Amino acid sequence: MIERIFKLSQRNTTVTKEFVGGLTTFLTMAYIIFVNPSILGDAGMDKGALITVTCLSAFIGTILVALRANLPFAMAPGMGLNAFFTYSLVFGKGVSWEVALGVVFLSGIVFVLFTFIGLREKIVKAIPITLRLSMAAGIGLFISFIGFKNLGMIVDNPATLVSLGEFTTPVILGLVGLTVTAILEIKGIKGGILLGILITTVLGMVLGEVALPDSIISTPPSIEPIAFKLDIMGALKWSLIGPIFSFMFVDLFDSVGTIIACSYEAKMVKKDGSIEKVGEVLEADSLATLLSAVLGTSTTTTYIESASGISAGARTGLASIFTAAFFLLAMLFTPIIGIVPAFATAPALIIVGVYMFKNVSKINLGDITEAIPAFLTIFLMPLTYSISNGLSFGFISFVLVKVVAGKGKEVSPILWGVAVLSALNLIVG
Repeated sequence: MIERIFKLSQRNTTVTKEFVGGLTTFLTMAYIIFVNPSILGDAGMDKGALITVTCLSAFIGTILVALRANLPFAMAPGMGLNAFFTYSLVFGKGVSWEVALGVVFLSGIVFVLFTFIGLREKIVKAIPITLRLSMAAGIGLFISFIGFKNLGMIVDNPATLVSLGEFTTPVILGLVGLTVTAILEIKGIKGGILLGILITTVLGMVLGEVALPDSIISTPPSIEPIAFKLDIMGALKWSLIGPIFSFMFVDLFDSVGTIIACSYEAKMVKKDGSIEKVGEVLEADSLATLLSAVLGTSTTTTYIESASGISAGARTGLASIFTAAFFLLAMLFTPIIGIVPAFATAPALIIVGVYMFKNVSKINLGDITEAIPAFLTIFLMPLTYSISNGLSFGFISFVLVKVVAGKGKEVSPILWGVAVLSALNLIVG
C-alpha cells in the first residue's frame, strides 16, 4: 500500500529514511507553532485558538502536498505573510482581523483562478528576478525589525521615530536567546531556532520572568474564537485590492523559490532545468491558504525548512505525512507553548529575517536600474511598516527606471499591469 502510493523503491528510499526526514523537517520548522500565535495575537486574535489552528493548518497543507505531489515538502502559515497580516493590514490599514482573514481568502481565490487559467506561470516569468529577490530580502528586514521591537530593544521616539530601548531583564534574556540561537544555527544543529526558543523560555522561568505551566499535556484549545470568522464582504473594497494581490504575489514567489531550492537539494531537477509537480505543489498551496483563512490564520505556504528533511534522506510524500503527524501531536502540548514569552520568540523572528535577507547578495546592485527598485522595495517595507507598500514602490519604480533608461523592452505587459495595480494600491490606500 505504502509502496504503491509513495513509490519508495523508485526514489531509492525507505520508510525509516522518510520518518527521519519528516521528523527533521518538523524540528526545523516547529518554531512557527510559537511564533505565529505571537504575531497574529498582536492583531487581537485568541492566542490559544491560534496555537491549535497553526498546527491544523500545517497538518492540512502538508498532507495536501504529500498526497497531491508525493514530494517531501511541508507547509505552514508563512513567516512574513503573518507579519503582513498583522502589521500591514490590521495596524496599517486599520481593518479588523476578520476582514484581514477575508483578504487572505480572496488572495487564495485569485491564486486558484490564476492557476486554472494558466496565468500563474506567466506572472512568475514576468516578474524580474531583482524584484523577487528584493521581496524576500525586504520581508526579512521587516521581520527582524518586528523581532527587535517585540524584544523591547527598539522603541518609539517622538524625535527620531525609533531609538534603543532600556536593557531590562526580558531584553537581556532575549539577547542571550538570540546569541544561543545564532550559535546553534552556525553549528548546524537541527532545530536550532526551536531550541533557542525553549532555552530562552527556561532561562525566563529560572529568573522569574515566565510562569510555570499548570500542566504539560491538555486538550487542544478550541478554535471557535477565530474559526469561520472571516469577513469576505468586508474585504471587497478598492483599498484592499493591493493587499489581496500582495498576499498572492508573496505566496507565489515564496513557494516557487522554495520548490526550486528543495528540488535541487533532492536531485529532482531534470537535465533541461524543468521540475516535476510544481503545478501540483502550488495547487496544494492555494487550497491550503483557502482552508487556513476559514480556520483563522494567515496564508499557508511551502517551507524552505523542508530542505533539512531532504538532506536527512526524505524523498517522497511519506516524509510529509510524518511531518504532518508531528504537527497534530504538538497540539497536545499547548500548556507549554502558551507560556512562551515575546522575548523568547523575538530571536526566532530576527534569525528568520537574516535568512531571508541573505537574498540581497544575489541582486545585481552594480546596475543602477536594478539597484533603485531593489533598494526601494527592501527599505520601504520596514520604514513604512508595510510589505504591500514596499512591493508597490518596487514594481512602479522598476517600470519607470527601465523606461527612462531606454530599456522599456524589459518590461512585459503583465508587469505594466502590476505596476498600475500598485499605483492604485498607494493612491486608494
